Amino acid sequence: MNSKFKPLPAGSKILDMNRDKLDYYLYLISHNYLFMLGLFLTLLLLIAAVFAPMIAPYPEDAFGAINMSIKLKPPGLEHLMGTDEFGRDIFSRVLYGARLSLVVGASIVVIAIIIGMPLGLIAGYYGGRIDELIMRICDGFLSFPIILFPIALGGMISATMNVNLLVVNVVALGLVYWPYYVRLIRAQVLVVREQLYVKAAQSMGVKNSKIITRHILANSSGAFIVQVSLDLGYAILASASLSFLGIGASPPAAEWGLMISDARPYFFDFWWTTTFPGLAIFIAVFAFNLLGDGFKEIIDPKIR
Repeated sequence: MNSKFKPLPAGSKILDMNRDKLDYYLYLISHNYLFMLGLFLTLLLLIAAVFAPMIAPYPEDAFGAINMSIKLKPPGLEHLMGTDEFGRDIFSRVLYGARLSLVVGASIVVIAIIIGMPLGLIAGYYGGRIDELIMRICDGFLSFPIILFPIALGGMISATMNVNLLVVNVVALGLVYWPYYVRLIRAQVLVVREQLYVKAAQSMGVKNSKIITRHILANSSGAFIVQVSLDLGYAILASASLSFLGIGASPPAAEWGLMISDARPYFFDFWWTTTFPGLAIFIAVFAFNLLGDGFKEIIDPKIR
């Protein structure tokens, strides 16, 4: 037997195909400059959140330390973003605000996914009366404006129970967002369930639970990931808006929306008190939007 032509090891062709596919997607990612910019900004936010205690020059200011002798100082070498009305370093508070805002935004999206994904899979796969019931419940929740529902729920709970309004708003926003995931997953399932590999699995007697998780959910993940990345930015913005209205995080928490709300009386004379927290919100929402749009271009050949 000629030694030049040895049989390939079992599975080597599959490994080569997977490697080529990975290289192809890495190439698309590296040449999608909007996605790379969004990824860079997101990494900056994560670094700021994780390493805030080490990066912040005045970490005690993030927890409400007061020094009236240096209040409302403009940006400089000692205080890169200036100080607020209580003499607290704004740069330190913005860094710690990244930690709180990312946790809140992720919590809202996780709640929406936990509720919306199973219901969307069930509605799309089984159809019929179950689908009709789930979609009518979604329509009921979608009739509430995104901001109004947390305001109403927070007002009712705060009037009867001593509960942290930030936690209430996280749960309320999660309840507002879950119908969007139901509609998204359901639409994907309606397409995927008609594919031949799903029909073949059904004809072979594969359990519905395995078909849903291994075939349908796996092939619907692209649009789902795009929606998650976009909703992270929107959730951070919605949470900051509620804190700005005074029904979210409570003082002296370092939360971007609350920082802007507290600095409203000083905006015209001391611009830095609201500009830098507002810029942090803008960067966070912008970064996640770029990630979502870039990922959509990568996975969708028509858009690309």
